[in-house]
Amino acid sequence: MGADHPALVPALFVAACLLAAPAAAGPADVTVTSVAVDPPVLMRGDIGTLTVVVQNTGPSTVSVGRARLYGDSVVPVSEPYPSVGDIGAGTGRTFSFTLRADVPDGVYYPEFSLDFRENGTLRYPVPVRVDDTPLRATIAERPDTFSPGREAAITVLVGNPRPNAASGVQVTPLGTGFAVTPTGAFIGNLAPDGARAVPFNLTPASETNVTFAVTWRNGQNSHAANLTLPVSFGEDKRRADPVASNVEVAPEGNIYRATGDIANAGLESARSVIVTVGPPAAPTDPYRVYVVGTLDPDDVAPFEVTFRAGANVTEVPLIIEYRDSDGNPSTVTVPISIENRTAEGETAAGVLVPVAVAGVLAAAAALAALWYLRRRRR
Repeated sequence: MGADHPALVPALFVAACLLAAPAAAGPADVTVTSVAVDPPVLMRGDIGTLTVVVQNTGPSTVSVGRARLYGDSVVPVSEPYPSVGDIGAGTGRTFSFTLRADVPDGVYYPEFSLDFRENGTLRYPVPVRVDDTPLRATIAERPDTFSPGREAAITVLVGNPRPNAASGVQVTPLGTGFAVTPTGAFIGNLAPDGARAVPFNLTPASETNVTFAVTWRNGQNSHAANLTLPVSFGEDKRRADPVASNVEVAPEGNIYRATGDIANAGLESARSVIVTVGPPAAPTDPYRVYVVGTLDPDDVAPFEVTFRAGANVTEVPLIIEYRDSDGNPSTVTVPISIENRTAEGETAAGVLVPVAVAGVLAAAAALAALWYLRRRRR
């Protein structure tokens, strides 16, 4: 066979070499194995990072030219790969692109493109989701009304309705005319559909607005949302309500003694309750100030105060001072009348009144005796 057909020998040799040689890798051997967007869901105007991993599954090296990202809606910010170079057999390369989402909510598909030096292009559309939903903040707890100088418990509830986690979440009260503790709260990461309650103690000095600023990050992007709480003053329906009852005023020499009961008609305790009198009366010994102490709701306690009052005084203020559970002071004033007083000019309330009464009785007795004698003479 070799003598009759000499040309077949080199042809068979070449065919054998081709069969033994490895096949050359081409574009079909390079594939995208993973893509990732950070943050996973962008908000409108956010800057994100797209990472694409490609793998050469072929038996030999592939020479790659340029790697690019194309997009009309989600816009690439950078072009970092004008010349990629070789990707060895069984190895991979990672490509990262910065992009900006200046678009409404929706899913967009910027295209990853890998140009091969010899022939062909790899194109891979990458889904990028845009959702502009912000974090939500609500007032979960607050008093029915506020009082000046009185501490009130406020609870702010922060929720994450977004499809991805928010990081670095903080709540900061802003404004004037109040004191607040703490001055800020750090929540940290907040998972999708998660919520956290943040308590504050607010003490207003005047009617004002308190702004709770909620800040967070979506990837490297900072965002904020404000919640405004109007603070207006009104009557506290739960606070302590000391009431004076069964008040009696009796003269004793040149002073007066007032006695009665103090009841707490409110729904909170009245603490450090004291009773005294105010001008035009002047407190005097032995009971200038009467200390009642703590009155719980529906409690009743007696009191006794002594004071002096001028000849023309017919009414004096009974003063009840107390504090709430936060130590804030309050005052209740109850007018009480002074009975059994004589006409103007008297100086001794406890002595002159009985004398005047005796004089009236004596005059009446004299008139009765005179009338009796005249009837006898007839």
